[in-house]
Amino acid sequence: MSRMLLETIRIDDGTIYNLSYHQQRVTKSILELYHTQTNINLKNIITPPLDGLYRCRILYNTSVQNIEYIPYTPKDIQTLQIIEAPNLEYAYKYANRDELNQLLATSHCDNVIITQNGYITDTTIANIALLKDDIWYTPKNPLLQGTTRAFLLDNYRLKETEIKAQDLAHFDKIALMNAMIGFYVIDKEIKDIICN
Repeated sequence: MSRMLLETIRIDDGTIYNLSYHQQRVTKSILELYHTQTNINLKNIITPPLDGLYRCRILYNTSVQNIEYIPYTPKDIQTLQIIEAPNLEYAYKYANRDELNQLLATSHCDNVIITQNGYITDTTIANIALLKDDIWYTPKNPLLQGTTRAFLLDNYRLKETEIKAQDLAHFDKIALMNAMIGFYVIDKEIKDIICN
């Protein structure tokens, strides 16, 4: 069996967040990578802890290999460094994150904004949104189609567009989004977030 996949799901006081979006991604990933229908039904396999905030970590290929519930404390991200990585591919949420971790290890900032051919894609842990004229925009071609990003697009709270790294200065705010942090706005001016 080839590379393992990973699904990370937020559970807060027994509530499972965005379950249908996670199910869609699992189903789609298995179909596209293994050319088979899945028998993984996330609703049936998750037994949510009832008290506290947890990261439900599901390791799978054509079937579930492991499931664990890890108490979650969000990382405080205040600075981002732009790094060009033209050959990086992460269209599926693989368990092996070595390439992403190597990018992060080269930076002295809290995280990195990954660009490809000068266009913004993602950070190593989250999709990105940028605010301009009271509209939140997200890169049209992210490395990974995140579940929170998909939910916000479906609910008309984000607009897709191509964003060049050189255009960052024209935006008012940066937000990060993933299953665990939701939609997290960094409460600083962009010039104070981007570090060299």
